[in-house]
Amino acid sequence: MGQKINPNALRLGIIENWKSRWWAKTKKQQREQIEEDVHLRKIIHAKVTPAGIVRVDIERTADNAYRIYMRVARPGLVIGRGGKGIEDLSKALEMELLKILRKRGTIRPKVFVNLTVEEVKRGDIAAQYEAQTIAWDLEKRLPGRRVLKKHLEAIMQNREIKGAKIKLSGRIDGNEISRRETLSKGKLPLQTLRAHIDYGQATAFNTYGTVGVKVWLYKGEVFDKR
Repeated sequence: MGQKINPNALRLGIIENWKSRWWAKTKKQQREQIEEDVHLRKIIHAKVTPAGIVRVDIERTADNAYRIYMRVARPGLVIGRGGKGIEDLSKALEMELLKILRKRGTIRPKVFVNLTVEEVKRGDIAAQYEAQTIAWDLEKRLPGRRVLKKHLEAIMQNREIKGAKIKLSGRIDGNEISRRETLSKGKLPLQTLRAHIDYGQATAFNTYGTVGVKVWLYKGEVFDKR
């Protein structure tokens, strides 16, 4: 069976929550708010990717206030010394939003961005961070097969993980012909909607091209999600 559906999207409203939480009255407003979300996420990933971003949630209030919740593996890189890093990031996000609103013809736009940074708990494994870590290893010219085995063994040592799969695709190790390398262990019930499948993807940028990284983690079944 083909596996072309994002496991997180498949479980939205069942055991997964939306990453953007707001309400649009019209189709035009919905289109504009989606555009704003895309720009905000691009800036966050461009500025604090080394912090190991796991998840970014965006909420809106009626008075143009944006609440952004970030889960990262290294919160110190986001907060900075004396909180300067998080202030600079908030200003950059506000400037981008003001730029978008002025372009639409809004007179004297006002926006307020509230950033909340949460650290990934010790012992908690996130698929997005694992994918990004694998991508960083590949950028260091480490052999692809060895990277797969090392990370899969480290993931399976966690008691929370019941199954995992890692896939690489592209010019692995700089080979002329692109291919796919996959390594899996344990259970991975992708079609079971109550199964908690944590999914993440990243891209390794090498001199010979890019290599895509996908990670699936099975963390057991969820019977009551409220």
